[in-house]
Amino acid sequence: MKVLVAIKRVIDYNVKIRVKSDHSDVDLTNVKMAMNPFCEIAVEEAVRLKEKGVATEVVVVTIGPKAAQEQLRTALALGADRAIHVETELRVESLGAARALAKIVEQEQPGLVILGKQAIDTDNNQTGQMLAALTGLPQGTFASEVVMEGERLRVTREIDGGLETLELTLPAIVTTDLRLNEPRYAKLPDIMKAKKKPLEVRTPADLGVELASRIKLLKVEPPAERQAGIKVGSVDELIDKLKNEAKVIS
Repeated sequence: MKVLVAIKRVIDYNVKIRVKSDHSDVDLTNVKMAMNPFCEIAVEEAVRLKEKGVATEVVVVTIGPKAAQEQLRTALALGADRAIHVETELRVESLGAARALAKIVEQEQPGLVILGKQAIDTDNNQTGQMLAALTGLPQGTFASEVVMEGERLRVTREIDGGLETLELTLPAIVTTDLRLNEPRYAKLPDIMKAKKKPLEVRTPADLGVELASRIKLLKVEPPAERQAGIKVGSVDELIDKLKNEAKVIS
């Protein structure tokens, strides 16, 4: 079974986000970029399926600028077999990404598609669901456990108040939650081998999709500065402040 994994290039989660002085966007100058953490989990799950003998090939795909090939090489070093880069300098919104991925799914015919449930830059949590709608494939979102049972996939997902288990007929689409697995680190020999693994570059025109955004970014504002806390000398003082200053108790 072929497993297709979609990944996204985002600002490294350890980097403190800066806003441009004219508030037109986030400042990416000299900022460290990385694979979206939820996408790392997706890659890890696909590689584990291959190690178990369930998957025969792991293909990673990303949509973005040429620099995004760095994240594809990382995925190849983690165990993916080959990569597809849909190269574009445009800001790609969720629906555009889902349309491009739907074309890749149509061409590659994978048995399973795995995506991170959301990207940490936009937090939209939409692409996996949109891809399922466009392809007509069954979906299991927020997966915390994935088990292959014959020709079916059992997906355990976290919901409010507990867990929900779904049984999906393949081919299917799964989006990953944090507790699905713990991604491995790439070893130096694997990083070197990844440089020789196949990486195919395609354009949106090759796929016959239009990726121009329909959303206009008006302004970006940094979050409000958090006020410093204070120390109180006694429980009575704490209660007094909660009652008379914060007014959260009466």
